[in-house]
This record gives sequence, structure tokens and C-alpha cells, in this order.
Amino acid sequence: MALSDIDRNLLQRCLAMRTNAWEDFVDRFLGLVVHVISHSAQCRSIRLSAEDREDLTSEVFLGLLAKDFAVLRQFRGESSLATYLTVVARRIVVQELIKRKVPANLAEAASTSDSERHRYQGEERFDDREEVEQLLKGLQGSEADIVRMYHLEGKSYREISSSTGIPENTVGPTLSRARAKLRGAGATP
Repeated sequence: MALSDIDRNLLQRCLAMRTNAWEDFVDRFLGLVVHVISHSAQCRSIRLSAEDREDLTSEVFLGLLAKDFAVLRQFRGESSLATYLTVVARRIVVQELIKRKVPANLAEAASTSDSERHRYQGEERFDDREEVEQLLKGLQGSEADIVRMYHLEGKSYREISSSTGIPENTVGPTLSRARAKLRGAGATP
């Protein structure tokens, strides 16, 4: 889907720093950003508080504002603005989640015993680079590359497909098989 005239105009207004342009931009894409945050957290079994969601939303919009709208200036218009922003927001959110090491299943972990809490902490292994690298030793070739790109580099399925040459619709099943192998080896990704 190509860039719509409405989004083209909105983008031009933002980049020219016209009055109320940024507010209009945020109003238009706030729901999309919140959806990306929720989906990204859910895919990683991370429960976010309202404050976490607000912080991540701010991080995404700050990322768009950074360096005089550098990310928005790089947009080539080859897709819809919403598609582009989804990829950008996901990358920012994943990087922030990894940086913050948000505990998986935080709500359940808070109300469990110490032994159960340790089990929940094991589920967040994909948020810790050293642990992921250790787990990757049990994988080989493209499977290891895909896990590394997805969990450590925060790349989208499309980016992984482009880097590895495998079809985009193969990335998800490959990640699932890798997780199953890791679980079978005693890890809990």
C-alpha cells in the first residue's frame, strides 16, 4: 500500500514543524503505537503496567523526534506510513524491553513462592544477551541466526527474511522449532 495523500501531507507538515502538526501526528498514530507495544510485550510474555505502556509510548515518539525527525526523514514512501511506523515502533519497543529487562509474567511472579518465582525468571531468558548466547550454542546455522536476529537484534520477520534469504512465512515456525529444541534441552525460553 502506498503513502496516502493525508499521511504525505501530515508528514510534510511535521518535517516543516508547522503549528499543531506534531499533535496531529501523535493523535493519528497513538493507537498504532500502543498496539505495537501491547503486541510486542505479549509475544514475549511480558506483562506491562499502565506506567510501562506510557513510558514505552513516550520512547517511541521521542525516537521519532530524535535528531530533527531523522527516522521520519528516512521514510521513502514505498509503503504506508503506518507500516513504516509499525516497524520503527517495534524496533524501539524491543530494544527498550531488552534494555529494561522487564520480567516476564511479573503479575504472577509477584504472588508466588520463591521457587515458583525462580521458574518465572527462567522464562525471561530471551531478554538477557548472555543467556541467549548460551542457549544459541545448542542451535546451528540459519536457526541460530534467526533466533539471534529476532531476540537479540529485535529484527522483524521481513528483515530476517531479507538477511537470510528464507521466506518470511518460515521465520515464525523456525523460531517455534528452536524454542522447542531449547525447551527439550532443559531451557525455558
